[in-house]
Amino acid sequence: MGVDFRSRKWLLFLALADCILLILWYRGLFGTAENTAQASSGKSLNRKEISQNSVEAEGKKIALTFDDGPNDLYTEPLLDGLKERNVKATFFLIGNEVLEKPEITRRIAEEGHMIGNHSFYHVDLSKLSEEEARMQIERTNEVIYEVTGQYPQLIRPPFGKLHPRLVCDPPMAEVLWTIDSRDWELDDVGTVVMNVLPKAEDNAIILMHDASATSVAAALSIVDSLLKEGYTFVTLDEILFV
Repeated sequence: MGVDFRSRKWLLFLALADCILLILWYRGLFGTAENTAQASSGKSLNRKEISQNSVEAEGKKIALTFDDGPNDLYTEPLLDGLKERNVKATFFLIGNEVLEKPEITRRIAEEGHMIGNHSFYHVDLSKLSEEEARMQIERTNEVIYEVTGQYPQLIRPPFGKLHPRLVCDPPMAEVLWTIDSRDWELDDVGTVVMNVLPKAEDNAIILMHDASATSVAAALSIVDSLLKEGYTFVTLDEILFV
């Protein structure tokens, strides 16, 4: 009996076509399920990343500090704004100003802000004798204690210059800053704000002054922006002593 090769080729063609259709159906069915699983997994991963980023942002601390006060025109409006936002700051006060404005100094302490020493007359301590520099610090400590009942733990020397041989008794921690807003030389709120925001990071210390309307407006704008980014404003002891 002879073999019809044409019929045999046709049968092989049909069988091959069936196999191809079966493979395509199989891949389509399970590929769709796999793609769906991957998409679901991707969405879940994104949510996890967002959640993790939020936690990390919420854990970032930053310190807002003000030099040269208390000021009889600008410190209290600043305190009003900070209180409204439930934000704490650190104030490095001048002894002579504390002596003249005890009520504002007392309010700073009573509202939970930290107070540091900024010398008695805002002088360059590095240019004074050791005895004169010590007097600047000790007199300021005493007047702050008389008003608030607490001695300062921190000193920020004017111009960032401490006396090279000065040893305080009791010992005090010297604190400078990591971000200078340069608000003391600028009269533009937006420029002061942009001197700070791009440099903000965990445990940063922002230098400002409660000595002008520009400084107060810029400080509160900075606070509003960084609160939205998840920062927590803390007093300096929560950065230095933790």
